[in-house]
Formats: sequence, structure tokens, C-alpha cells
Amino acid sequence: MPSKIIEGKKEEVLIKPQITEEPPADITIKTSSKPLSKSKVSSGINISSLMNNEDTPKVEDAVIAKNEDLHEHHFTDTDVQSEWNLLLLHLRTKDPVIFSAIKSFKLKKIDEKIIQIQYPSGSAKLEFDKISTEFFNHFKHKVNNHSIVFEFKHEPQNLRQEILTTKKKFEKFVEINPLLKDLDDLMKFDLT
Repeated sequence: MPSKIIEGKKEEVLIKPQITEEPPADITIKTSSKPLSKSKVSSGINISSLMNNEDTPKVEDAVIAKNEDLHEHHFTDTDVQSEWNLLLLHLRTKDPVIFSAIKSFKLKKIDEKIIQIQYPSGSAKLEFDKISTEFFNHFKHKVNNHSIVFEFKHEPQNLRQEILTTKKKFEKFVEINPLLKDLDDLMKFDLT
């Protein structure tokens, strides 16, 4: 401690640290238990329940169908084409937008359980996806074969419809039979 000496007297001076008032460490903020304004429309989302559900893992029930329990009756490509044509006839009156999008689809039976669907564009496939489950379920029930797998294949060049003029038809026939070219030279057919 510092000390001062004044003419023979010793005086001790105590230096005290200055105490400044600090705000208390625990600041309390008052909140209301009710909302200040009433909301008239409820969003239906409870944030606290969503926060609580993040911690717990979600368990999904998986339904596993055994292949031996499914019916596997035989069907033909004619069955596939007839059901597809019925769907197109139904869609022509019911939903012309979907009809015009999927009318160029081609369905082929590849194997006893596989049907391949060839589509020209992604937008056409999106339109087909709107009705696909209904068609697939109907077809599986119709032929009584529930193990059918539908495979999609994108083939834009093969599905375009080409307008055949008489000249193009004649050229295709010439490829098959070259003697037709000689006949054309002799007879001078008008193929315009």
C-alpha cells in the first residue's frame, strides 16, 4: 500500500478501486403469451412440431409385394394395342390436349413381363405421366397380369410422322424392285 510521510508522521492512504455500476448480466425481456395481432388465416403449419420432428427419424412403412403372389397370365401384343387404342379413343373426347401429346406413342411387347413405350419428347411424356397410373392399373387388371413392367424409351427420330408423296412412295418401291425405274423411264409416269 502506498504510504506518505508528512513531517514525522506516517499516514497511510488507501486507494480504493472505483466501482462503476454495470448492467446486470441477466437481462430479462418481457414477451407476451398471446399474439399482439390476431391472424385470420391459419397456414396449418406448426413450427414447434416441425422442430421436434427433425430430431426423431421418420420411419416409413414399406410394402413389399412378392412376385409369386402376383397373377401372371399371358397376354399378346394385340391386347396391348387394343387397350392403347381404346385409351386414345377415350382421350380424344375427354382430354384432347393429352390425346394430341400421346397419339404418336408406340407400345411394343418386348417380353412376357415387359412393355416398351416409345415417346417422341419429354413434354409428351409429362402429359402421359398424368394418366399413366390409371392406364397401367387398368391394363394389368384387364389381362390379369400384375407383374408387367413398363419401360420408357425416348426415340424422337423414329416416331415422327412423315408425309409420303407419290414420288416418295415410288422411290421406296424402286428400292424394293429396281425394274420399276425402267418402267418409269419407258412410260414417263407423272409422279408430282
